[in-house]
Amino acid sequence: MTAMHKTVVIQSHCSPLPYPWLESCLSSVRDWCEICGYEYQFMGDELFDAVPAHLLKKTEEQRVIATDLARLSVLQAALERGYETAIWLDADFLIFKPAEFKLPDQGYAVGREVWVQHDKSRKLKVYKKVHNAFLMFRKENSFLDFYRETAERLLVQNSGPMPPQFIGPKLLTALHNVAVLPVMESAGMLSPLVIKDVLKGGGDALSRFVVNSDQPITAANLCSSCCRSGEVSSQEMEHLIERLLKEPGFILNARGL
Repeated sequence: MTAMHKTVVIQSHCSPLPYPWLESCLSSVRDWCEICGYEYQFMGDELFDAVPAHLLKKTEEQRVIATDLARLSVLQAALERGYETAIWLDADFLIFKPAEFKLPDQGYAVGREVWVQHDKSRKLKVYKKVHNAFLMFRKENSFLDFYRETAERLLVQNSGPMPPQFIGPKLLTALHNVAVLPVMESAGMLSPLVIKDVLKGGGDALSRFVVNSDQPITAANLCSSCCRSGEVSSQEMEHLIERLLKEPGFILNARGL
């Protein structure tokens, strides 16, 4: 670490990348780090070295849960090594307005999830939560140790099935509902319905997303799980990224829809 690099940004994914568009997301984060003077680190499977063996075994069928715990460990380790700020960004996180994607002044922050989907009656419903695709912790913050300890304790105590978001967005949102965590409002997340609307130039889902967002987003998690589920094709993701990078003001100005 040099004096210049007081902030480190960490990402991880298995290799090779399952979708070509993920490289565009990773590249956007590397470019942002260069603009801001942040150090960039990419990890492969060595990420899981930070997870206790008994918890790694317990989550062997739910690697996303192990990843949610591992990111907390590597962020803690980075702060212990002397970085003043440690940031985690998922590999499917796209920064499409880098000059305006600025870190908050708080000691820590999580991302904002405004999830738009159909309910059982096929009516649009908005779920406002927080997510861990963006995590920021500064040195001597008051939350990281508690969050990691709570996540590990819940994993140890759990004896039944665990949803993929068990210690990630579900736990964070539960804590946020009680304690009102600091949120990086510009670090958003796009649901499949919102992605489809962006691709076609507007729609009810995008309008609801915008209305329920406290601030315009300048970066977003694109949810690669949407590709795995078949809700959004890899080609559609490529077109989405192309539009967001070429027309970053589209979502920023979508309040006028």
